Amino acid sequence: MIDVLFDDRQDIMEVTEDNMKAIEGAIAAVLKTEGAEGDYEVSVSFVTNDEIKELNREYRNVDSETDVLSFPMDDDDEFDGVIILGDIVISTQKIIEQANDFGHSLEREMIYLTVHSMLHLLGYDHMVDSEKEEMRLREKEVMKELQIFK
Repeated sequence: MIDVLFDDRQDIMEVTEDNMKAIEGAIAAVLKTEGAEGDYEVSVSFVTNDEIKELNREYRNVDSETDVLSFPMDDDDEFDGVIILGDIVISTQKIIEQANDFGHSLEREMIYLTVHSMLHLLGYDHMVDSEKEEMRLREKEVMKELQIFK
């Protein structure tokens, strides 16, 4: 079982039921691809560029906007048998900007950012080239599994 808690704190882009179902499917696909078993909880928040910039400055000491932030919980955070993976925070303004820049749909960008962030919650990173290559490979694998190409 996967419980996804949604928090929409912006009014830039409408986040629909279909979007939320697609995000739930992306989270499930990442867990499946990674061979994760059990019950999980993840929170997904939609915010403005201003809010994500503030979070980025506060938690990463980076004074700029970003598309997505991941806040993993400690490995042993479990409640009634549910593993709490952490929080995903997505800027809807960045979804729109990047979808336009890359020429693909808003949903594809939203799902890609979710997959990317989920991999961070599971311990992947991209600070050095070898880690970046592995993470990109995992992202492509999940996006292919979801049949999301454009």
